[in-house]
Amino acid sequence: DALSCCFLVCCLDPEDIKGISTAKPQNQDICTQGYPGIPGNPGHNGIPGRDGRDGPKGTKGEIGHPGRVGPKGNTGDLGPQGNPGVQGERGLKGDRGDKGNVGAPAVLPKSAFSVGLTIATKFPPPNRPIKFDKVLYNSLNDYNSVTGKFTCKYPGVYYFTYHITVYSRNVRVALVKNGIKMLHTVDRYQSGEDQASGAAILELQGGDEVWLQAHQGETFNGLFADADDDTTFSGFLLPHYAHNCSLHNLLR
Repeated sequence: DALSCCFLVCCLDPEDIKGISTAKPQNQDICTQGYPGIPGNPGHNGIPGRDGRDGPKGTKGEIGHPGRVGPKGNTGDLGPQGNPGVQGERGLKGDRGDKGNVGAPAVLPKSAFSVGLTIATKFPPPNRPIKFDKVLYNSLNDYNSVTGKFTCKYPGVYYFTYHITVYSRNVRVALVKNGIKMLHTVDRYQSGEDQASGAAILELQGGDEVWLQAHQGETFNGLFADADDDTTFSGFLLPHYAHNCSLHNLLR
C-alpha cells in the first residue's frame, strides 16, 4: 500500500539513492516502481581450472655442489689373477753371509782288483781274455772272472800291472783295451821257472774294458800257477786323477 512504499523510501540512505532517476515513470505510480537493491556479497571461489600445456624446456642449470661421502661399502669378491707384470730392475748385491761350517770330507771314488791263476786255469787258451779265477781283491766287482775283463765304472787314470810265472812254454801276452793291444810282453822259456812282468797307466772312460790275453798259439801261453807259484793281474784307479764328473756323480 502507499504507506509501505513511503516507509521503504524513507529508510534508504541518501548516498544509496544518488544517481537514481527521479523521473516519474509513465503509466506507473511510485508504489509500483522498483529500485536497485544493495550489492550482494562476493560469491564463493570457483573450481580450479585445468593445468595448462607444458612450457618449453628450460636451459640446463649449473652443476651442484658435491654431496657428502656415503658410508663404506662391503668388501667385494676377489677378482681373477692379473697377468705377470714387467720384470723389475735387478736389486743391489746383498751383504756377504756368514762363513758356513766345515763340511764332511769328500769321498773319492774307488776302483781296484787283484786276481790270479790256479792249477785249473794255468796255460790259458790264447787269443782271448784270460779268466783269472783266484780272487785276491775284488770287493767292488770291477773285474768279472766269467768274462776275464775289467770294466771301468769311474772315468779316470788307472794303473795296471801283471806278474807271470813262466814254465815249460814261451810266453807272449798283451794288455788289451777295448780290443786294442796296448802293451806286449815276451819271455822265451829256457829251463826251470822264469818270471815276466809288465805295467801300464791308461786313461779310461766309463764302460771301457781292459783284459790280459796270450797270443800266437799254445806255444806262447806258458802262464803257470801252483801252490808255490803265482801269475797275477791287478789294476786300480789313481785317486788324484779321477775325473771331476765321476766324483760329482758319486756324491749326488
